[in-house]
Amino acid sequence: MNPAQSHYNRFGLVRDMMQTPEIIAGYDTGLAVDTARRIAEVGRLMLTGEGSSRIFPAKHAIMQARRAGWPIALHTEAARQAQEYDLGGWAVFAASNSGKTSEVIKLFHDLRAKGHRDCFGLTATPSSKLEEVAATTYVLGCGKEGAVAATKSVVEQALFYHALVERIAGADALRGALKELGSHCRDALTAAIDPVITAKIAKAGTIYFAGRNDGVAEELTLKTNEITRKKSDFLEGTYAAHGIEEVMNADDVVIWIDPYDDSQQKFTEVLVKGVGMTVIAVSSRATPFPTIRVPESRFPSYVGMCAGWNLLVEAGIQLGIDLDKPQRARKVGNEWIPT
Repeated sequence: MNPAQSHYNRFGLVRDMMQTPEIIAGYDTGLAVDTARRIAEVGRLMLTGEGSSRIFPAKHAIMQARRAGWPIALHTEAARQAQEYDLGGWAVFAASNSGKTSEVIKLFHDLRAKGHRDCFGLTATPSSKLEEVAATTYVLGCGKEGAVAATKSVVEQALFYHALVERIAGADALRGALKELGSHCRDALTAAIDPVITAKIAKAGTIYFAGRNDGVAEELTLKTNEITRKKSDFLEGTYAAHGIEEVMNADDVVIWIDPYDDSQQKFTEVLVKGVGMTVIAVSSRATPFPTIRVPESRFPSYVGMCAGWNLLVEAGIQLGIDLDKPQRARKVGNEWIPT
């Protein structure tokens, strides 16, 4: 997408997206040092929330920690399901952009009633209900979003958790990579997309996303509903080659984030040749598929997210959709109401 052109920048969604590289480049990784120290003492951290406030921020942090072998027990679950868990001995961090997500507030009410003191919050809204029920609450610096679909806030939440988990583990790799990462994300957002690829996505019956369980493909699946108004599904890892081809159609599309090299031949056989569908790759390397090339990055998940946004905006504009205002989706999915 080209933010200098009016048919892009007239949308708040695009303006939100284009602020993301600066948010990344200028991010302060030292915001939660005291909280990180406390969580390190506990040794176990549950990352919770609902929807976009959890999918990418939490799963990406867990992926980073597991790849690095950091000695912290991490788990994520939606806040409603987390109410059914015994969280004694766990620190709990909940993200809610509005600060009034019903499931989050109810979870923290329950934990407080049980004497749980290690409840922390992350929100985009100052003086919210979340601040009342959390021991400590951090407020994002990205500002209000101009569209229903959350974008820049999701990335800042991911940066917060990424930096937090690094601090817990005594690491500090993210800080030195931020300026370059911001530049890579800008390149991914503004990369020219082949009109043939855009047309395939715009005409697709269902848009599938494949990729790691790091929150990127799953979050883009949700954004597909909000931005293109099309049906979508997340196919974790190599799930796309393990049976779902039975119900796929030739006009469907799979967008594969950072494909595994040793799985590409199987996807070609099962999906391209077997179903007759289009597989589109988002990758820093050449692939056998139509490929959105992105810069090679130390932290590629952020770059892949921005490339996915780029694709979805192009498809939404081709479909003539108001990118800012879905007909049914709301900015606050399930708002807490006092009883």
